[in-house]
Amino acid sequence: MIKDQIKRDQLQALKNKDQARVNILRYILSKIQNKEIETQKALIESEEIAVLQKIKKELNESLASGEKAGRQELITQAKTELAVVSSYLPPELSEEQLKKEVEKLIAQNQELYQKNPKALIGLCIKNLKNVADSSRIIAVLNSLS
Repeated sequence: MIKDQIKRDQLQALKNKDQARVNILRYILSKIQNKEIETQKALIESEEIAVLQKIKKELNESLASGEKAGRQELITQAKTELAVVSSYLPPELSEEQLKKEVEKLIAQNQELYQKNPKALIGLCIKNLKNVADSSRIIAVLNSLS
């Protein structure tokens, strides 16, 4: 489980006195625990990945706003935190691999695709959200339509 690995890494970061890493790991653990409280059950790995992806999206937005405002300290902090969060996420598919997966889903759901190509967006995002960003999935679907 990702949560267990994060706890071990947090303990190691405490021992190493790496306060920046401790802070982001605590933040990640709090988000996971909040989600567990909300759902009233322990999260499975795919749900933990969804929480991490949400944190990654927030950090990307912070990075963009820091760059827009020209605040170097925010940019540095967001990049550091983004690297920590990304280390717990599975690697994203390349564009070519993503295109193949989307084409495979289209082939498996050809009848639905013929009726309404846009209906396949939800299906693709549901199946591929742990291996690719939803905006990339939509871009590939639009390029195939």
